[in-house]
Amino acid sequence: MKTAALGNPNLAPSRNRFLADLAVLVKARLTLLVLVTTAVGFYLGSESPIDYMALFHVVFGTAAAAAGAAALNQWWERTADAMMRRTKMRPIPAGRMRPLQALLLGVVLSIFGVGYLAIVCNLLSAALTAITIGIYILAYTPMKRANTANTAVGAIPGAIPPMIGWAAARGNIGAGAWSLFAIVFLWQLPHFFAIAWMFREDYSRAGFRMISSDDRSGERSASQSVFFCILLLVIAGLPTFLGIANFVYLAIELLLGGLFTAVAMRFLRMRTPSAARSLFIASIVYLPLLLGALVLTKS
Repeated sequence: MKTAALGNPNLAPSRNRFLADLAVLVKARLTLLVLVTTAVGFYLGSESPIDYMALFHVVFGTAAAAAGAAALNQWWERTADAMMRRTKMRPIPAGRMRPLQALLLGVVLSIFGVGYLAIVCNLLSAALTAITIGIYILAYTPMKRANTANTAVGAIPGAIPPMIGWAAARGNIGAGAWSLFAIVFLWQLPHFFAIAWMFREDYSRAGFRMISSDDRSGERSASQSVFFCILLLVIAGLPTFLGIANFVYLAIELLLGGLFTAVAMRFLRMRTPSAARSLFIASIVYLPLLLGALVLTKS
């Protein structure tokens, strides 16, 4: 007996297209990063033995909220996305999804995620999640057209997820949670400066005000990347001195931070698209290795 997909050869491709569009709408890769940092925050904030069911709950609720926020962001920026080469094929600007569908999905997922955390985890983790969505949608998204400080503002909601995990585990946000916030916050700046400089013409075409918009030489973007990499090198050692991780972590952190800074300095020296891309790739490699070191060396 033939399946429905075999009976209708257009069914499977259309289903795959829908799932692919859904993954793009909720920014699946970015959402995965949010889930990883949330899980790390929960793990580091937990006492032994780890409550893995509670870990599942906070990750599930945060996943829904992060996906909802991403959908709302793309709904808001649909006109600008249509102007940029790197985003014009997203489902809304490409016409494969109606704006109202994205809006409703974003609202439902955001409300569900916050509500789930409030009921199953605790009110603090839910409140932090609601704050994350609020800053991301109501501050960062409109600010991209108004002020070059938008990258720093956007890094705030990006750095809150480990605090959500910590809050779900402990019911508070102490110094350990703030150290994780600082690490992820600082990491995002060179990461996004590299992206913004590589795609500066695209951003300018859409009317986004980035520090790279009038930085044709790349000096400003590269120098700020170096500055924040050096600051990250210092701040990322805090978990050791707060008793979250042991001194093995500190050694690993200094090695990773030194290499990350070296790549940023190469970008400053060369100021080419390939050097900026190298910094972007280095940032992607750096964070999971650092988070992995934190987990493996937990005190």
